[in-house]
Amino acid sequence: MAVPRRSGQYGDMTRQGPSKDIDESDLEVTHPKDYAAGVPAVLVSLQRGIEQMGALRTARTLTRLNQRHGFDCPGCAWPETPGHRKPAEFCENGAKAVAEEATLRTVTPEFFAEHSIADLEGKTDYWLGQQGRLTHPMVLTPGATHYQPIDWDGAYALIAEHLNGLASPDEAVFYTSGRTSNEAAFLYQLMIRSYGTNNMPDCSNMCHESSGSALTESIGIGKGSVTVPDLENADLILIAGQNPGTNHPRMLSTLEKAKGNGAKIIAINPLPEAGLRRFKDPQKVSGVIGHGVDIADEFLQIRLGGDMALFQGLGKLLLEQEDRAPGTVVDRAFVDRYCAGWDEYEKHIRAVDLDTVLEATGLSMAQLEETAAALARSERTVTCWAMGITQHTHGVATIEEAVNLLLMRGMMGKPGAGVCPVRGHSNVQGDRTMGIWEKMPEEFLAALDTEFSISSPRKHGWDTVDAIRAMNAGKASFFMAMGGNFIQASPDTAATETALRQCELTVQVSTKLNRSHVVHGQTAIILPTLGRTDLDVQAGGKQLVSVEDSMSMVHLSRGRLTPVSPYLRSEVAIICQLARELLGSDHSVRWSAFEGNYDLIRDSISRVVPGCENYNTRVRQPDGFQLPHPPRDSREFRTHTGKANFGVNELHWIPTPSGRLILQTMRSHDQYNTTIYGLDDRYRGIKGGRKVILVNAEDITALGFRDGDLVDIVSEWTTPDGTLEERRVTEFRIVSYDTPRGNAAAYYPETNPLVPLEHVAAKSNTPVSKAVTVRLEASGA
Repeated sequence: MAVPRRSGQYGDMTRQGPSKDIDESDLEVTHPKDYAAGVPAVLVSLQRGIEQMGALRTARTLTRLNQRHGFDCPGCAWPETPGHRKPAEFCENGAKAVAEEATLRTVTPEFFAEHSIADLEGKTDYWLGQQGRLTHPMVLTPGATHYQPIDWDGAYALIAEHLNGLASPDEAVFYTSGRTSNEAAFLYQLMIRSYGTNNMPDCSNMCHESSGSALTESIGIGKGSVTVPDLENADLILIAGQNPGTNHPRMLSTLEKAKGNGAKIIAINPLPEAGLRRFKDPQKVSGVIGHGVDIADEFLQIRLGGDMALFQGLGKLLLEQEDRAPGTVVDRAFVDRYCAGWDEYEKHIRAVDLDTVLEATGLSMAQLEETAAALARSERTVTCWAMGITQHTHGVATIEEAVNLLLMRGMMGKPGAGVCPVRGHSNVQGDRTMGIWEKMPEEFLAALDTEFSISSPRKHGWDTVDAIRAMNAGKASFFMAMGGNFIQASPDTAATETALRQCELTVQVSTKLNRSHVVHGQTAIILPTLGRTDLDVQAGGKQLVSVEDSMSMVHLSRGRLTPVSPYLRSEVAIICQLARELLGSDHSVRWSAFEGNYDLIRDSISRVVPGCENYNTRVRQPDGFQLPHPPRDSREFRTHTGKANFGVNELHWIPTPSGRLILQTMRSHDQYNTTIYGLDDRYRGIKGGRKVILVNAEDITALGFRDGDLVDIVSEWTTPDGTLEERRVTEFRIVSYDTPRGNAAAYYPETNPLVPLEHVAAKSNTPVSKAVTVRLEASGA
């Protein structure tokens, strides 16, 4: 295989990754910002783009981002407003995501010859990610110290040989990241089920699985029920456990429109977030030289894990208001016709102790009463949430309680009202729609079998946590990831690393270098793939892919950039080529035809996936098409009762043990999921480092420390048999911050080692990363 030079391919435009790694001694702490976006967001966006892509490539790329004839952002899944789109239809973090993918920095075989695995293991995730795009398939053989080039056919043969040599297909694990397109996801699950297993963990397992579990039980579908126009025309918007300014910045434009239309917005979060305080839209004069828009009318600074108590307390107060003015609060017509379980819910919620609610939430009675009054007044209410709600042991129950409030008020199946779980990665919802789930329903599997003349397995597979357990127990020896960074996305880093190291073969389909390439099985393969921004040309010409956003809109994405290496292959091509090698040339699926023409994939999707009929025509409409949502569309609830279900849950909250803190993991403003864009959390006043823990000033004093001290963070976990387990991360700087007493916050993946693998949400099995009991110890003590 010819190896192009690491530099020179683009002349003076070629850029190298940083040679130096993070120096935490350079960390600076200043006052947090009281607004999001504005001119600084524009300047940072341009700076990051030019650093990685150069000026011309930056301009060509950003002007196509989220445009109808451009490509979908590889960052978050926030939808576009239907109709007219602005010339700059992106946010700061979207621009960073594009710069990371469209970078001119490259990681070639020469790079791997220069850097041993031992060398790479000593680098941070920031350094690894900043080196650039992978250019060649690589293999690490048993006992080798360096990755070496392998041709594509050789890589496929090695993978197929191992898979076909397993005693059972259930000894293999196939992971999926949310960046995968609908077409690739559909073919990936088809290949896996044709092979014979449902072991398909995905990133949903670690973020919004609690949402899907709760919503499926409550309303019959695990997706949000609102659209962007619904949010823009709501009377009241509750935003719980979410930081839009960093994680979904374009949501702020929608909230700004809602405010202009008279909406009241209540933020519910342990940390005051700049994006929910004030938004300065850099595309408006008022966002450049003016004050901007105050987003949240009220800020409920809730204790970690107190949201369930809040929603139950609000339910009790609403019932008391109904008692005082019958027929003015509870929508009895809606409840009687469309809901089940009201009597049980009403009896349970009337017994809620408001003193316990106040203790659990840390809020005042006045705050509860004002919020209940806002709910009672509103004719159109939307409740939004993200991982601050889902990643708790009682995450599913908490979401059910939030839905209970909406059902009580009839806020389902009407314009401007409903549920809005704000999804993270750009196509994580689409992957699930396309069949990436270990427990797909019989309707989907039967249609898949009919379309392709296969026999899909019916035995449920492993989710992320169970897959890690299985690999550690020796029940699985093969791991393949379609995108993502499994090591750093998963909890309990030590357990996850052990799991992958015990595999005989690990395969990573990736665009960039990450930790999962240096923590590997006995044999490891890297398959470099095209990104969302790259031009995809197959035998049938230029190809398009499709994605689904947070609000069930399906639309096309068209990559335009020349790939940085001729050796890159699309995810679709990789799956089809591997499937032919694995399943044989006489397999019933037309893998070669699918590889050459993605329209053929979409034709099959239209016959298998409910709501995707006439896919190729509808997805080419200017804004694509929206998938059906029975509760929203017709107030039809496909639950076990045939109605929307009120959930009845015993109150659960998280007291802080003496001398301890309850820790939540979080993103900085300079990262998206596990990708570290830079070292500045501008909105929180952190610059030049990541190893910090945010603690209330009174807690710092009470625990015997001072602001700026270096500490080790030690998590404490009691196993079911009563054994106390501890996990430790070292040398974190204490930062005095406005958090509730007894609560603390720190960045992931640096604090993922503290999250026990067994610490999961009831029903959803989602890792509990927002409620870890920790103590602080002086570093070096």
